[in-house]
Amino acid sequence: MRKGVYRQRAGQFALTAIATALSWTLLATPAAAQKRTVSSNGQGAASAMIPSNPDDAFRALREAARKNDVARAYAISATLVDYPVPSYVEYFRIKPQLFDASGLARIDAPDDEVRAFLQRYQGEAIADRMRNDWLLVLGKRRDWANFDAQYPQFVLKDDTQVECYALLSRALKGQNVAVEARALLTEPKNYGEGCVDLIGYLYQSRQITRADVAFQARTALEQNYTTLAGRIAATVPDGAVDGDTLATVVKMARNDPAQAAAYLTASSGSLSRDEQGAGWGVVGQFAAKKLLPDAAGYFRRQVELGGNQWLSTETQEWRVRAALRQGDWKLVRLAIESMRPELRTKDPAWTYWLGRSLAEAGRNDEARQQYQAIASGFHFYGQLASEELGQRITLPPRTQVSDAEAMAMRTRPGFQRAKAFYDMDLRFEGNREWNWELRGMSDRELLAAAEYARRISLLDRTVNTADRTQSQHDFSLRFLMPFRDIMQRATDEAGLDMAWAYGIIRQESRFIMNARSSAGAHGLMQVMPATAKYVARKIGMTDFTPSMMSDPNVNILLGTSYMSMVLTDLDSSQTLASAAYNAGPGRPKSWRTSLSRPVEGAIFAETIPFTETRTYVKNVLSNATYYAALMHGHPQSLKARLGTVVPSQVTTTSLP
Repeated sequence: MRKGVYRQRAGQFALTAIATALSWTLLATPAAAQKRTVSSNGQGAASAMIPSNPDDAFRALREAARKNDVARAYAISATLVDYPVPSYVEYFRIKPQLFDASGLARIDAPDDEVRAFLQRYQGEAIADRMRNDWLLVLGKRRDWANFDAQYPQFVLKDDTQVECYALLSRALKGQNVAVEARALLTEPKNYGEGCVDLIGYLYQSRQITRADVAFQARTALEQNYTTLAGRIAATVPDGAVDGDTLATVVKMARNDPAQAAAYLTASSGSLSRDEQGAGWGVVGQFAAKKLLPDAAGYFRRQVELGGNQWLSTETQEWRVRAALRQGDWKLVRLAIESMRPELRTKDPAWTYWLGRSLAEAGRNDEARQQYQAIASGFHFYGQLASEELGQRITLPPRTQVSDAEAMAMRTRPGFQRAKAFYDMDLRFEGNREWNWELRGMSDRELLAAAEYARRISLLDRTVNTADRTQSQHDFSLRFLMPFRDIMQRATDEAGLDMAWAYGIIRQESRFIMNARSSAGAHGLMQVMPATAKYVARKIGMTDFTPSMMSDPNVNILLGTSYMSMVLTDLDSSQTLASAAYNAGPGRPKSWRTSLSRPVEGAIFAETIPFTETRTYVKNVLSNATYYAALMHGHPQSLKARLGTVVPSQVTTTSLP
């Protein structure tokens, strides 16, 4: 950024006075930072290679904070005393003092500095982030007086580990929190130190049993968090639980469900009926993920034996999916009805499929009740439920906001900070500030914010903000159609459905032109470099270079050309082709070969083994249905778009 623009931005935020006041704070190195600076090869090493451009220095500070490099963060922050977002400069300076290089909370964090920060920036998004960090420190330190004082002020409450510490604090005061803990502890990837500590204390205080601990360890094993599984198992001091029979079943089933089934059968004499049922559930889960025809049979054995309380979330979900693939509607109904209530109601998928299973049993009135419960939702299963009720997909009435309402949003401090971060391509911080500002907005205010985002070309914020409304809607903002002339030309030339193409872009990039995935996919249509080269060669673009993917004309041309290729290669099925665009064309071909009969597209989509691809296909085709309604102005059918997927023999493909 040019120096003049940097100074102008400082004036725009009206934060110069605060920044000047903070300069004295930044010059006083806290004792903990001084100690760590000395141990990090001295201040000179930490100061080396600090960029002279303030924005570049800020990015370097952000990276130092990410690595929890105390000395470097302090050294860089000292050069940014008049930076226009002083709250983030100070946060990035303090945060490395709260966590070590491996990301674990330190117990010697600078409490006084944190308190001063929270007071100075009270009510801002970054203060809530700092409070989140400090709560992790306080929980690890067992400083329950300060934890209990700070926890009610934590707004987002989106950190599972903090929630575990909150339950631990209550449990230490004599409260029974076992029911709440079981409801919370469902995603091992989010546990951290706090949740392991909670599990250990609840076992020691006899609020949960050895079986509960074993279940948590097995759930971690199912998701391949082996180190975490061992730490959970070690919370039982009077006998490890990680070497039990069911843990062995998990390890076997991941690679060979049939071998695990044989081992479980041979070991059944040492297991209770519930444990046997849980074991068959694990075998069924991994067999279902491999799309093996035996999966439904394993799950039937589980249903006969019981043990539902010891089935992980994934096992419960794949029990339904295996039954759907086999067309066993009775097992579909039993599997959904025996789900834990919080899981069953969390995802509208299970409401829809329960309705379908009831309809298959001739219980049509009960089925209609299920459909009606979700039909108003603007999502994949809401659309399908509407069609089951005899209604095609239409758009809600449009609520338009005035120019004055939209432009009033530019004065909001959170949006100002967000825009500054977006201008620096710091989307994580930009999204944090934007989403924080949206809290508590009415539908009309949300639409005004979405329209403001559209006017300043933050198209992903336009879509995400308009998506939040509950009773007033503007689907022209939810389902933007930028670059329409380019899209029309490209899809006409490829003989492609433009609604489907827009559905792909909305899911891939949210219309962020410079979007890049961790795998290297680029631009609006997130085309992989190798795919771009292949498609360019196929369509005769002899002058193609990777840098051209930043041009929307080229990006859309290559993306739609590739869509056309995979659609042709996959029997003109948008369901299969959408899966191919995300996971590669070889995978949906392989998934088809495991079918024993033709299945409706919705069943095929729900039983895709990859979570990312499964979600992707549903969202793309739901998007495309709404885009078609916008473009053509008449009701649409998602079920028709999904079509039917039929079994096929394994075939090779030359497509990347």
